Order: sequence, then structure tokens, then C-alpha cells
Amino acid sequence: MAVFEVKDLRKSFAGKEVLKGISFSVEEGEVVAVIGPSGGGKTTLLRCINQLERIDGGNISVNGMDMIAAVEDGKAVYADKETLRKITLSIGLVFQNYNLFPHFTVRRNITEALVRVLKMPKDAANARAHELLKKMGLADKAEAYPCELSGGQQQRVAIARAMALEPKILFFDEPTSALDPQLTAEILKVIRQLAAEKRTLVIVTHEIGFAAAVADRVIMLDEGVIIANGTPDEVIHNPTNPRVKEFLSKLDE
Repeated sequence: MAVFEVKDLRKSFAGKEVLKGISFSVEEGEVVAVIGPSGGGKTTLLRCINQLERIDGGNISVNGMDMIAAVEDGKAVYADKETLRKITLSIGLVFQNYNLFPHFTVRRNITEALVRVLKMPKDAANARAHELLKKMGLADKAEAYPCELSGGQQQRVAIARAMALEPKILFFDEPTSALDPQLTAEILKVIRQLAAEKRTLVIVTHEIGFAAAVADRVIMLDEGVIIANGTPDEVIHNPTNPRVKEFLSKLDE
């Protein structure tokens, strides 16, 4: 069953079309890696999905809820606030630069949304935070501040925070781009663990080897269009599209 679907998604900036009719779906428990060159539209796609950018056309459906209610005069009209709120709570996003609140402890970075958005009692929120930090190997860092953590530790806190609201689908935007190789391996191990738990994941990544190893499906986005969508064997190991071959060959240089 598809828990996430994009249909004919279009987005322009200053008259330049950045996403040119993107369509794909993600099944429950599926891990999808999104690859492609810089400027191809990957981050814009994530920002549209997470309502950080307003789309110009098409639709995004999350857990059966449509983000777009209608099209009027060629423009997408968003659903009501309550529907958009439910969609937001169904999605978790892990940013490439962590985006932790620097003045909050690790624990409060995780509990803040639980208490303020879900109105969860503080004791229950703290128990949830402890559970997630233990899962991330950070149970002893609950009272630390982000500045006291390594980049890998901060990213693990960001993953825990995204998981706290128990979203139906987790999105990762280049989760290792700000990390050195050792810390990259640390984060990739966590994502592998989440994939093994059959969580629904969409990972925008430049780590092609990781995408090939962990993803059920790989999508390549280039110049605002999907030019490949298939298994890692089809897209990475045995590509037929000349543009995909060119992109992958440059990574090996």
C-alpha cells in the first residue's frame, strides 16, 4: 500500500521550472534513495513535500491525505489547515545540518514537539526521549547541549527528534553531507538499522554505495525530471539511461 504519492509535481522559481511534473509513490516499509547531480531538484522536492515551499501544480498525498484540494486558474489550492497539520505530523524530516535548537538540551530538543504539539504529559515525553536516545546510543547525553556534541551525535539527536512524533514516513536530506568519513559511517549504520525495522524511508543522498546497499528502490532526478526509477541493480549497477551512466561514471573519477 502506498503511504506517499507525488503526482505531476511542478515548482518554478522566478519563471524557471525546477520540478517538471514529478510523479512517484512509496510503499509502506519501502526504502527509497533519491540520487542525482546538484541542482537537479532533489532538495526542492523535499522542501515541497514538507511544505517549506508551495507547489505550483500537481499533488502530494501522505497516508491517504491530499495536500492539494483543488486547482483554480491553473494554481494549486492547498487543503485546509487541519489536513495540512495531519500531513505534517505524518512526516519526519532529518536536515543535513541538524537544525537542533542550540539553547535546548538534547532531551528538550526531542520533547518540545511532543509536549507543545501533541500535548503529551512531560513524564511521558521524557520517557519517549529516553527510549529514542537509548536507541541512538546517546542515553548519557540527555542533558547536554548541541554544542557539546560531535556532528555525528547531533545528527543522531536529529533523527531521534524526527522519530519522536512516530511519523508514517521519514525523509533524510543528505544526512551525511556535513560529516567526515568516520561520522558518516556512524549515521549510515543508524539508517541501516531503521531500514531493517521496515520503516518507510526516503533518503536524498550522494552516498551511491550506501544507496545501492540499503535501498529497495533508487530514483534519479536530473534537471527537474525523474530519469530513472528502479531497483539498485537496474539504476546503479546496470544502468541503461546514458545520462545515468554519465553521472555514475563521474563519481568514479
